[in-house]
Amino acid sequence: MTLDETDRRLLTALQKNAHLTAQELGEQLNLSPSQAGRRRQRLEAEGFIRGYHARLDPVRMGLNVQGFVQVHLGTHGPEHSASFARLMATRPEIVSVWTMTGDADYLLRVYCDDLPSLNRLIHDVLLPHQAVSRVHSQIVMDQLKQDGPLPI
Repeated sequence: MTLDETDRRLLTALQKNAHLTAQELGEQLNLSPSQAGRRRQRLEAEGFIRGYHARLDPVRMGLNVQGFVQVHLGTHGPEHSASFARLMATRPEIVSVWTMTGDADYLLRVYCDDLPSLNRLIHDVLLPHQAVSRVHSQIVMDQLKQDGPLPI
């Protein structure tokens, strides 16, 4: 399915405020509330909208250290990748994991309470994994641009 201009405007509006009612969407899109609601439902059903989430303030939640961790595997293979993926899924402080081209095999985005917590994650969780050969961490000093909406 292709997106028309109204779909794009609807998605842009929802990325800014996912709480918009069908009435409010309709007003912004020059549609009736029922038309706006049906478009939203169609975009949800077709997978353009994956879900709706609350964005929490990590510092208010006591997560004072944000970091990126590059993980380099010493041993490759499907069983090692699957084992590493299972480990990633069990750790709440690891909020995103990407497989990468280049030197590192994985890039992890982590939020920890403090530096000792980050140190424990690296030394007690990541490095002991059988396939991991080394890690390289970078601590975020400041985030100049928040995770933003997708360009539509």
